[in-house]
Amino acid sequence: MSTLLQQLNETVAFIQSKITTTATTGIILGSGLGNLAQEIKVDLAIPYAEIPNFPVSTVEGHGGKLLIGELGNKKVIVMSGRFHFYEGYSAEQVIFPIRVLKLLGVETLLLSNAAGAVNPNYKVGDLMIIEDHISFFTVNPLMGKNESSLGTRFPDMSEPYSKALIDAATNIAATNNIHVHKGVYTAVTGPTFETHAEYRLIKTIGSDVVGMSTVQETIAACHCGMKVFAVSVVTDLGIREDNNTITHEEVLLAAKEAEPKLTLLFKELLQVI
Repeated sequence: MSTLLQQLNETVAFIQSKITTTATTGIILGSGLGNLAQEIKVDLAIPYAEIPNFPVSTVEGHGGKLLIGELGNKKVIVMSGRFHFYEGYSAEQVIFPIRVLKLLGVETLLLSNAAGAVNPNYKVGDLMIIEDHISFFTVNPLMGKNESSLGTRFPDMSEPYSKALIDAATNIAATNNIHVHKGVYTAVTGPTFETHAEYRLIKTIGSDVVGMSTVQETIAACHCGMKVFAVSVVTDLGIREDNNTITHEEVLLAAKEAEPKLTLLFKELLQVI
């Protein structure tokens, strides 16, 4: 047995020893979106620091707990806080929790993130359902020896985000008068916000928003056969006419203000999964 599988089995066994129920849907909450966790009827909360082999969140706005409970009467496993390549973790460490969720029985993964808009039609506070992504600017987490028990060496990425879930979420948004965009997310390593030239490049190659997460998680989830749905909260405008700087505090505030819309969307989507 490989070292990776040994670590995964150890982590899964630890979590299973703490829980009495399982969930087939997992949720990962991004920067400033942790308040969605307040909507969850929590049966168990496990700090990441107590979970064997788990990384630990080091970024403000990320809660750092694994929550098991109910959201909208549906059983869920929620990561309140995620891990980023820019924190110094390897790409394999970033996706380790995705593989743990899979081995715990998760079949559908809902992702959220804070992102900067390069599409000039987007405004701060908007939601964008991710239809596709561009990952050329960050490390592919499947590099290295493939663990065939988790997935194939060359996974197909023609539909990284479930079209059925995108359609369902679009209908839910329309029914609840929530304005949503659908577009392309480009992942970069961070932790620096992009230069003006980089924003222009990202826009030119066909992206609508840019962020520092999500894509590595999506690749890992697709590799092991999960369905993925993801939403970006537009927390800043990468291309704007003034020269104002972007701060992490600005990002967290915008995410907090948009959070009620995201919470409603996720709760309603859970009912149709």
